[in-house]
Amino acid sequence: MRVKYGKARRKKKNRIFREAKGNVGGRSRLWRTVQETVIRSRAYAFRDRRNRKRNFRRLWITRITAACMSRGLRYSELIHGLSLSNVDVNRKMLSELAIQEPKVFDEIVEIAKAALPK
Repeated sequence: MRVKYGKARRKKKNRIFREAKGNVGGRSRLWRTVQETVIRSRAYAFRDRRNRKRNFRRLWITRITAACMSRGLRYSELIHGLSLSNVDVNRKMLSELAIQEPKVFDEIVEIAKAALPK
């Protein structure tokens, strides 16, 4: 007896077409192109879930650097001073403090400066 994949194949195609919804032209209408598009989009999604973490870390470091420079300290000196004084504050919180609570950030900078060797 010959096996036909009618219902299962239609279900699979519909799932992949739904995933390609929103793409332009044949990328959302033509089966071969839709398959390529969906596979590529999954690869980008996988890659960019990791890249997002990198980009946020870069953003936080840039913000901290700008805040440090206005207080007469380099970013590397701040991080080194904080590690010497055993202050465990991650970069995300440091950047938030630099923006939202500048007085608290000033205190953290003073702690780091005090811990640095002259």
